[in-house]
Amino acid sequence: MLSFVVKPKTVFVCQDCGYESPKWLGQCPNCHAWNTFQEAAFAPAKMAAGISGSVPAPITLKDVDAGRKQERWPTGFGEVDRVLGGGVLPGAVMLLAGEPGIGKSTLLSQLALSLAQQKQRQIYYVCGEESPQQVKLRLKRLGPKLDLENFFLIPQIQMETALATIKKQQRKQAGLVIVDSIQTMVSRDAPGGAGSVSQTRMATNRWLRFAKETQTPVFLVGHVTKAGMVAGPKTLEHMVDVVLYFEGDRYHQLRLLRAAKNRFGPTDEIGVWQMTGHGLEEVNPAKLWTDSSAKTGPSIGAAATIVLEGSRPLALEIQALVSQSFLPAPKRVINGLDYNRAQIVLAVLQKYLRLPLFKYDVFINVSGGLQTREPAADLALAASILSSYHNRPLPAGSWFLGEVSLLGQVRPAGQLERRRKQAQSLGLKKLFNWQTTPHLRQLKLEKYQK
Repeated sequence: MLSFVVKPKTVFVCQDCGYESPKWLGQCPNCHAWNTFQEAAFAPAKMAAGISGSVPAPITLKDVDAGRKQERWPTGFGEVDRVLGGGVLPGAVMLLAGEPGIGKSTLLSQLALSLAQQKQRQIYYVCGEESPQQVKLRLKRLGPKLDLENFFLIPQIQMETALATIKKQQRKQAGLVIVDSIQTMVSRDAPGGAGSVSQTRMATNRWLRFAKETQTPVFLVGHVTKAGMVAGPKTLEHMVDVVLYFEGDRYHQLRLLRAAKNRFGPTDEIGVWQMTGHGLEEVNPAKLWTDSSAKTGPSIGAAATIVLEGSRPLALEIQALVSQSFLPAPKRVINGLDYNRAQIVLAVLQKYLRLPLFKYDVFINVSGGLQTREPAADLALAASILSSYHNRPLPAGSWFLGEVSLLGQVRPAGQLERRRKQAQSLGLKKLFNWQTTPHLRQLKLEKYQK
């Protein structure tokens, strides 16, 4: 009798986007990344005809109870509640991504301590990257009260073991689960090592199913790539309910929490934080910008503007330095603004105001490590460049608002009254916009200094 050995089939999976190929490829045709394909075992799906057992009946639309509104949990931090849409929603799976060392674990640790002290909610912290001793040291730095009997640490990277531990300990009272991080979780039912596409996808699917069945909110900590995207397959962002990005410069104290996806709330709100020696502290955006001209007078190369991040206005100071270049190709260093838009403003100034910027190095920066992509900051950028080029300070108490077109025209920005109120509260009274400066040719510093 002859016996045949069936060789298991394998496929090659892109570790960045999850694209599958029957053979190895140097460049992924989907995300165009190089050297990201790894071999993985192929598990064919079961045929529908071979599935045995009872088949559940579909639910009619009229039988679905949509009148019961789920009550959100206030976290105790207004900035987090603002971004999430009012608090943590039971049964939601939230992905928090950010660069290494930016403060993701610190933010979730403070949130967990706050929820643990509210109504004695159970907190389950799955330690995938740190030991329980390291987590307790961080918690001790963040909060003095650590004798909490409802705060559980689970030092486990095995997916099935971590879930079984939580289900065994969890009482009828709802709790919160924090997985730090999702790239460290390993399942016995998925091939590959920790952090691979198959493992990350399987772990996310298990946590998603657990959250929906038990109505337990789950926070997943995710790594990011060099390009600033969430590491792992793109389906990871599609599976979860909320995708949060924790941004900031590790050399600055300011941190921003943004929602890139939110099925149950807004996606245009931001939370503002400040990193201190005792953890993260909420910051009023109105205090981010200080009117330095009131103390030391107007600064050369600095222009103020008001941008909108969600429903809140933020005052920014755009700084520019124009210096003579001795290189064949002058330098262009831009921090905090969109690089292409800044290049457009430089080209418009060179054409319509006849500035020989091709002979000068231009350095542009947004103070405080903030970032904005709003076109309404174009006029402030142009004013700061002019101020540095002519070595003249801008008028005290002035701010600039408007989008600069390729024709040199200044276009209006929306929600002017909300921006004006914020500017007046900061002592900015003189506004330069499309009404006072319809074209960049009207932006004459000599006229403003008289």
